[in-house]
Amino acid sequence: MRSKVVLACEICHSRNYSTEKNKQSNPARIEVKKFCKSCQEHTLHRETK
Repeated sequence: MRSKVVLACEICHSRNYSTEKNKQSNPARIEVKKFCKSCQEHTLHRETK
């Protein structure tokens, strides 16, 4: 079953992106490098609770 997750910037903590993931096959938190509109640069975005 896929569930919605929210990705937040590690520098400014803005919640910029949302995506889906399969919690059974990937129980760990997602970490993706994406563009942050607030920081105006590519930063690490992590899954929030």
